Amino acid sequence: MTDYSPPIDDIRFILRHVIGLDHIAGIPAFADATPETIDAILDEAGKLAASHLAPLNRTGDKQGAHLQPDGTVKTPDGWQNAYQLFQEGGWQGISADPDHGGMGLPLVVGAAVAEFWHSANMAFALCPMLTAGAIELLTTHGSPAQKELYLTRLISGEWTGTMNLTEPQAGSDLAQIRTRAEPDGTGNWRIRGQKIFITYGDHDLTENIVHLVLARTPDAPAGVKGISLFIVPKFLTAENGTIGERNDVHVVSLEHKLGIHASPTAVLSFGDQDGAVGYLVGEEGQGLAAMFTMMNNARLAVGQQGIAIGERAYQQALDYAKTRIQGRDTTGTPCPILHHPDIARMLLRMRASTEAARIMALYAANQLDIAHHHHDDSTSRKAQARADLLIPMIKAWATDLGVENASLGIQVHGGMGFIEETGAAQHLRDARIAPIYEGTNGIQAMDLIGRKLLRDKGTTAFELIDTIEAYIDDTADARTLNTALEHLKTSIQLILDQCADDPVRAQTAASPFLRLFAIVCGGWLMLRSGTALENGNHTFSVAFTNRKRASVAFYLSQILPECEMLQVQIRHALTPGIIPHADNVLTEIETGFATD
Repeated sequence: MTDYSPPIDDIRFILRHVIGLDHIAGIPAFADATPETIDAILDEAGKLAASHLAPLNRTGDKQGAHLQPDGTVKTPDGWQNAYQLFQEGGWQGISADPDHGGMGLPLVVGAAVAEFWHSANMAFALCPMLTAGAIELLTTHGSPAQKELYLTRLISGEWTGTMNLTEPQAGSDLAQIRTRAEPDGTGNWRIRGQKIFITYGDHDLTENIVHLVLARTPDAPAGVKGISLFIVPKFLTAENGTIGERNDVHVVSLEHKLGIHASPTAVLSFGDQDGAVGYLVGEEGQGLAAMFTMMNNARLAVGQQGIAIGERAYQQALDYAKTRIQGRDTTGTPCPILHHPDIARMLLRMRASTEAARIMALYAANQLDIAHHHHDDSTSRKAQARADLLIPMIKAWATDLGVENASLGIQVHGGMGFIEETGAAQHLRDARIAPIYEGTNGIQAMDLIGRKLLRDKGTTAFELIDTIEAYIDDTADARTLNTALEHLKTSIQLILDQCADDPVRAQTAASPFLRLFAIVCGGWLMLRSGTALENGNHTFSVAFTNRKRASVAFYLSQILPECEMLQVQIRHALTPGIIPHADNVLTEIETGFATD
């Protein structure tokens, strides 16, 4: 399937009537972000996604990216032209600093547009996604000279960026990094080591690639405190950006993956000869802190990948369900499978959960806009804390939903969904990486329950709960949300009571706790959507209004009640002997769980 229709109406509705652009309208940095400007941006981005990126999704999956004999990587047919259109449109810098060539639009607008790229062609969109993270990192941590040379060219799309963390022995445990950086006597560094799983580690879309590499300097302490961050360009350049000689960084191989075949995932070798020239970003030993700027950006973006794949899978499944004739309706007439209640149930679940996650991601992006640009320090700090609370939920829950909804899309197709020619299987293959990279979803759950809940004794979580409770009235939908919220509050208090001095024990309940918290937040935002619809202060069509009402009703009645089950799972998970941890894991898994 090549057809894709960007959900522009839903995003406009969210921005105007659920989140409310008034939250950022008064911020001087966003003076140009008028509703008219945002509408035009959404329309143009939607055209590029639907007309140029979506048709390449299937062909890119079939062709893949290939390592050439000369050590360079060739992207699939049409990729170079599509990237040129992307660059010419200025899309890479949509939310970047105008002082370095960006549009300066709110991050929430950039996030909305990014969903279009990932829905249309996730393998293509991974390149600008990583570049956006590099832009964020250098904006925050780069020196003036680094911003002038590298940041401006990343924002323009002239060059692209990568994130180099993982090594064969160091996946999520970055303390195990062995890549070395040694001073070369000129003020620069020589980098030697190997990095794996480097997205767009090489390609033929731009003349240069800016690798951001974690490495250890001489005499650095063990662990994460000994990690520094370096810019290692594919080609060395003059101060004016003129391309010079090839740096000592090369592609060893490309990974053969389950999905995202058109995205070149490279094994990179640094310093096989004289050492790759690197330039220190920030101070020695502060590399991981700087890299977390990029990683946090990427985690929100990866959450959006789950939303995007869910949207694309839903659209394809709906189109198929409208035309596939199987069975008979209540009059005995042969009918499309869309008329069968179980098919309708699956489609509504796909749509409702995707829409809830979409609002949540855009709400978090809006909180980051407030955090970065609001004039009041207290308001900024609270917005940043709320975004930090939400991002692990968005990354984990939304990507789990992406996999679940892509799987439901195959189920709607029946046997035809299991056949590659229909394209439904590609969505599931592509979606499956998102719960793994940028910190597995289990790590996101541990981050939420450890750093975001136990560390501040639930302060930020209860502030969000207070916000949610302010929207609860005596309507039936609000009472349903209140019931789910009580399950969340009970779970939070249980975790605080039992795990304040035992954070490892809390990890046994981390994943169901994250899902519970995320479903409640989704319910709150869907309730806000329903309220906005009923207020009638909008100009959206009757068809859109009816679809949105159906999504809200399904979410509140069919998804929100899952919170009761999750609360029970959390309580049981915290019971000693149910889930093994610490020193007794291997014994209990091999010989049976304790029953005392």
